[in-house]
Amino acid sequence: MAGQSGGPWGGGGGSGGSSGGNKGNGQNGGGPSGGDRGGRRPGGSGQMPEIDELVRKGQDQLRVLMGGRGGGGGANGGGGGEGPRISRGMVGIGVLGAVAVWLFSSVYTVKPEEQSVELFLGEYYRTVGSGLHIAPWPFVTYDKVVVTTERSEDIGVGSQGTDAGLMLTGDENVVDIDFQVVWNINDPAMLLFNLRDPQATIRAVSESAMREIIAQSLLAPILNRDRGIIAARLEELTQETLDNYESGINVVRINFDRADPPREVIDAFRDVQAAEQQRDRLEKEADAYAARILAEARGQAAQTLEEAEGYRARVVNEAEGEASRFSAVLGEYSKAPEVTRKRLYLEAMEEVLGDMDKIILDQDAGDGAQGVVPYLPLNELRKNSEGQ
Repeated sequence: MAGQSGGPWGGGGGSGGSSGGNKGNGQNGGGPSGGDRGGRRPGGSGQMPEIDELVRKGQDQLRVLMGGRGGGGGANGGGGGEGPRISRGMVGIGVLGAVAVWLFSSVYTVKPEEQSVELFLGEYYRTVGSGLHIAPWPFVTYDKVVVTTERSEDIGVGSQGTDAGLMLTGDENVVDIDFQVVWNINDPAMLLFNLRDPQATIRAVSESAMREIIAQSLLAPILNRDRGIIAARLEELTQETLDNYESGINVVRINFDRADPPREVIDAFRDVQAAEQQRDRLEKEADAYAARILAEARGQAAQTLEEAEGYRARVVNEAEGEASRFSAVLGEYSKAPEVTRKRLYLEAMEEVLGDMDKIILDQDAGDGAQGVVPYLPLNELRKNSEGQ
């Protein structure tokens, strides 16, 4: 070009006179404002520091990019040097840098235990799983959420130091309950958009559900046998309520840790429990005794009935036998009355006098003799010896 020397950043002095720029270094000092920005400081003889040179070159490049010209003339508007040009290599480097920055902001990795919620211009776009994904920045942003980790929320006096675990039962008793809700996330988008504080929501929902269940139950089953049933019912009711809220939370399990009377009355309650247990024990012992006595009475009654039945059968059989015998004797008596009468008399006397220890002497013996032979009382002696 006319009025400029060669070189990428402009030539030496211009044709506008001695005031167009400084001589001696072959560099044009004409800037946009016509000030002295030559290779030397005004009034000085030393080289310009390297940082000032870099700043100047940067300003010239920026001016070219903005459509201006670098290396302007002097204060009198004389022709200065042409501004720096941007080469294709520099443009390529800038484009590659911009692409690198864009990729760094847009490409991301989701771990296996995470899910990512992507937003397009601030609105929900999609939910992606593990792997490498691209979210074109700045139009698409993302928020990664850990979904497989189990979280827990403890509710009760022991864990929180408050009265959250004191609940009223259906029979108007107060019970102190500690339980734990274990949960994870099954829909991170619902969790992010529908819940402000997931932990507070879970606490409020589970505590409300537990109070509803306890209000419908009696104290004794809660303390003894119904803990598993209560935990299952609490899990079902809590999950149902969270689903109605579209919370994206999954209740994994309920740990029913403790159910006791309040600390202020626990000693008296234990005394009552001990008395009830003793009452139950005595009732069981009484029931066992009653069952044993009743069984014995039934056995004795059955035995008496059997004995009576046997006696009746025996008496009937004896009566029938006597009747048969009498009929047989009557037949013989009709055939020989005298002989039969004598026989009956002798049998009767034998039956009456057979067991008597008596001796009958006949006084009608001949010649006035008694007809009795003296004998030793052997029978009496034998009885005496047996008695001793």
